[in-house]
Amino acid sequence: MKVISYNLRKHRAAGELSKLVDEHAVDVLCLQECDTRDIPLEISGLRLAEATQRNRLGLAVYYRENTFRAVEVRAIALKKSLHDYVLKPAEERMLGVRLRDIDDGREIIVASFHAAPLTALNSLRRHQIRTALNELQNLGPGLPALMVGDYNYPVFKENLGQKVRDQGYELTLSDARTYTRYRFFRGHYDFATSVGFDIAHIRTLPQGLSDHLPILITAEVSTSPTFAGS
Repeated sequence: MKVISYNLRKHRAAGELSKLVDEHAVDVLCLQECDTRDIPLEISGLRLAEATQRNRLGLAVYYRENTFRAVEVRAIALKKSLHDYVLKPAEERMLGVRLRDIDDGREIIVASFHAAPLTALNSLRRHQIRTALNELQNLGPGLPALMVGDYNYPVFKENLGQKVRDQGYELTLSDARTYTRYRFFRGHYDFATSVGFDIAHIRTLPQGLSDHLPILITAEVSTSPTFAGS
């Protein structure tokens, strides 16, 4: 399964999506900072599962129609930062979708995630990540789950990785930094947390109109998965 996660930077990079999907034969597309009033129902064979409704800049998840069926979707509001209270950019910061493979009937969960910006503390982002991962298991207890997106966590990722492992998940970074706008804040912002998946690799794709670079996750369901909470 191939998944692309992309922060569109206030929808500026929306015109790049069809090319990305076609070029990389993508199965699932997870977006952040998209204008949910201006996104299509279909992108190069991918169907819109759901988009957040209460965000000024929202989340969306697309899936390949000839491979999956969307069984259930859930948008979650997470603990707010001061930035959220003042500017109100995002009410819902996680959008999860339970997908069923139309050939073998197996189900998985894929989610798009956007943590609070750098003006917030890492402790708040860890709280958001922990809550989001718990909600994924409520969406499909025991199912393989993959949450990708903009974690806004460029430093102290070793500590975050341990916290994630304590929940039964794994944190996986891409092969190159994913944010380049400001010199002193460059680094890995966009990555994945997963359980029940074998992540073959995560590749940072060339930069487009966004200050974030899209990432391409290649993964498959583990043959002997260890699920969160087991």
